Amino acid sequence: MNQKEAIEKALDLMETAEAAYLSTVDDSGYPQTRAMLNLRNAEKYPVLEKVFQEHLHDFLVYFTTNTSSEKMVQIAHDPRVSVYYSIPGEWRGLMLGGRVSVVRDMDVKKSLWQPAWEMYYHGGPPDPDYTILSLAPTIAKLYHQMHFVTITFSQAG
Repeated sequence: MNQKEAIEKALDLMETAEAAYLSTVDDSGYPQTRAMLNLRNAEKYPVLEKVFQEHLHDFLVYFTTNTSSEKMVQIAHDPRVSVYYSIPGEWRGLMLGGRVSVVRDMDVKKSLWQPAWEMYYHGGPPDPDYTILSLAPTIAKLYHQMHFVTITFSQAG
């Protein structure tokens, strides 16, 4: 499988996987993994497709989380993370790695906002407990039906 095919398969997986699994490192040096909303899932979040159309070349990932969450403490200590998308029954997986950052831009927070999230963030996008994390991965590894490909982002554009 060449890079172009790998990129297409990786993007398809990001757009169809039920969840994205985010791994951070705790203060004792052990990984902590949790399921996160896959905001790139085109079926669940069709209104967000246009947000991600601008990021087909860099595989940008956004996550929503509570500012007060344990993962935020871990990220403040060590921003290196790994994200994994998978559809196990189809033998497909994608690992993205890099440094995550907190999005402070209110326009981005508003562009990702979903009305159903008011049950978690009563104040809407300005709610102080509403945080958006972003990852522009520096490494991507695709597993697709017995094929392994490392995707290089210089060729992904």
